[in-house]
Amino acid sequence: MFYRDERLALFIDGSNLYAAAKALGFDIDYKLLRAEFMRRGKLLRAFYYTALLENEEYSPIRPLVDWLNYNGFTMVTKAAKEFTDSTGRRKVKGNMDIELAVDAMELAPHVDHIVLFSGDGDFRPLIESLQRQGVRVSVVSTIRSQPPMIADELRRQCDNFIELEELRDVIGRPPRDDAPTS
Repeated sequence: MFYRDERLALFIDGSNLYAAAKALGFDIDYKLLRAEFMRRGKLLRAFYYTALLENEEYSPIRPLVDWLNYNGFTMVTKAAKEFTDSTGRRKVKGNMDIELAVDAMELAPHVDHIVLFSGDGDFRPLIESLQRQGVRVSVVSTIRSQPPMIADELRRQCDNFIELEELRDVIGRPPRDDAPTS
């Protein structure tokens, strides 16, 4: 539930939201997402967290990061770390949980409601702390994917769970077909 006069902030765990939307078979239209939450309350900030590969010539996420940066989102990025796992596969690690948690705690005294776009159970203590400060917390993720993308403890802790699938018609667009056309 949202109240028109409440001060809102969005905290988007970029990789987590991307994975949830992909599991449901759609892409997020961030312009529509921002507009939807501006309609629901007084949107003070919309943060987007993602790790970037700094040594790559071209990163597929770079155009999105640039667009968000110019269109009302506060971008929080850091360099991803590349490593080779024990099986010899190349892996990329770029966890943004601490940055998101610190920003949410700092902004808490200035907002009434925080919307967290993530299903990561590691955020449960953050939600609990925000609630103790009088901030209502909604979580956007999905239980309709296989497996569900939201941790049960996160869903139980938040004040309001918003099923991402139910936002599809409001903030979604069909996924881009990356296959070359002939």
